[in-house]
Amino acid sequence: MADTSALLSAALPDAAARALYLAVLREGGRIRAAEVGPADRAALQRLVELGLLVPQLQDAAYSAIDPRAATERIGTEIRLQGARLLTEAEQLPELMGDLTRAYDATPKRRGDSTGVRYISGKEQIRHELGQLSQEFPNEGLTAQPGGPRLPTEMPDSLDRARRYHERGGTVRTLYERSAKLDPATVRFAAQTAQLGATTRVLAVPFKRFLVFDRAVAIIPAASDYSSAAVVDDPAMVAFVADTFETLWQQAEGVNWVSLAAGSVEPAVHERVAGLLARGLTQRSIASRLGLSERTVASHIARLRELYDAETLFQLGWQMRGEQS
Repeated sequence: MADTSALLSAALPDAAARALYLAVLREGGRIRAAEVGPADRAALQRLVELGLLVPQLQDAAYSAIDPRAATERIGTEIRLQGARLLTEAEQLPELMGDLTRAYDATPKRRGDSTGVRYISGKEQIRHELGQLSQEFPNEGLTAQPGGPRLPTEMPDSLDRARRYHERGGTVRTLYERSAKLDPATVRFAAQTAQLGATTRVLAVPFKRFLVFDRAVAIIPAASDYSSAAVVDDPAMVAFVADTFETLWQQAEGVNWVSLAAGSVEPAVHERVAGLLARGLTQRSIASRLGLSERTVASHIARLRELYDAETLFQLGWQMRGEQS
């Protein structure tokens, strides 16, 4: 069944039909069939279907009808359609009841228990991650060591990230510093940054783990990541989340979009950051570049956002690291 938006679209005249209707009004609200050229016949038929033009067979002409009548008819149809859809929506829990009960009964479900359970096999781990991202859609904390990501994993990972952000979730990710040297990883990080994700790089070794909504965590149970522990004990999850926050503060923010673009000429905001890193004041930078102080302040604010820098000192340090 078509939804109400499709019904509304089907009930409205397109651009050609609107133009023809207005032309008929300019001619006094009446047009002879002989005056309709081949190019306007589809628009004419559309207006007749919508009830905006009524054929006068004896005169071989068409008369314009007040759009209010069509509006009332279309509105009534949409209201009836909406009522039917609402009734069907209220029946969904009952109609899906057997599937819901079966899903709740599966042994792979976490249920109400707390603690640790183990899953084996990378396919099962990916399945678990997909379920958790649906059940806990608000915040994801991801520590992903191991250097560059495999190109074969990128499309699925990007699709999951897109769907997660479309549901309103936020994701923060940690990579190893070597990720900045891998073009595929840089492109992936730039694409997720445009979705709203934030990714930093860390110079010290760290382990792989994920935290969803600070309610459940997945940590490796084998060195080759072939098995994992799913943790939902509140104290243990809080410890893992705190570990992530500690590493996050040590990590370096990266402008992945600029890095992926590979621009040789520094942008204005990068010139601002370079002068800022050399110790120049906001006023001195404005004078040097011929900009207003307000413009410089805007560039600095944007730089802090792009490089995920919490202080001006951190911003300058990160920019010096990129230029070294």
